[in-house]
Amino acid sequence: MALFTPTATLPFKCVTDSNPSKPNPLFSSSRPKLNTTHLILQVGDSGKWRNMVSFFPGFLTKGKDVQSLKLELFETIAPLDRGAEATPENQQRVDQIASKLEAVNRVKEPLKSDLLNGKWELLYTTSQSILQTQRPKFLRPNGKIYQAINVDTLRAQNIETWPFYNQAIANLVPLNSRRVAVKFDFFKIASLIPIKSPGSGRGQLEITYLDEDLRISRGNRGNLFILKMVDPSYRVPL
Repeated sequence: MALFTPTATLPFKCVTDSNPSKPNPLFSSSRPKLNTTHLILQVGDSGKWRNMVSFFPGFLTKGKDVQSLKLELFETIAPLDRGAEATPENQQRVDQIASKLEAVNRVKEPLKSDLLNGKWELLYTTSQSILQTQRPKFLRPNGKIYQAINVDTLRAQNIETWPFYNQAIANLVPLNSRRVAVKFDFFKIASLIPIKSPGSGRGQLEITYLDEDLRISRGNRGNLFILKMVDPSYRVPL
């Protein structure tokens, strides 16, 4: 859920980024592994064995393809400064790889998955309300940007580091098993000064791919967000 905040410097503007050119509001458990050895040992006759021989290579190839796509995605976005240095061609390439991963997403109901819990680092976005590329670089968020999510409490937290250290806390309202509406609760300036949300900090976010270390989300205005898991034990303060 890439969420956003109503201030220009706060991370994840409504991961839904209601207006990509203006600031608007924010944006495990391991998946069980298939024990192929155990399954093969339970097959008694040669006909079933032949069927499994034809099945498992396809299964393993698909898993290998996912890992290859993830590696390609990480390598493609690595030099793009979280998207700030991306050309239209770069953006198209990243979107193509993300779409391929979305097509093989195995977590069909991410809002019910523990894989969503924890602190995620934003690696790439097309949201100008986050990137703020129209500003001089020293006035943009230059440190890491995180987003934490609690599935059990439906709370989200955006955390901006150097140089502003702003934060935003939001409530998440499920619209279906993949999409949430985001309503901001309050903001913290420099992680110290709390400010009550004026009520305008709202947006929507759809989680389109999820696994143990990668999350892809898309906002209601088409912005793309790619995040990696950095701390699955982290929980959003109540």
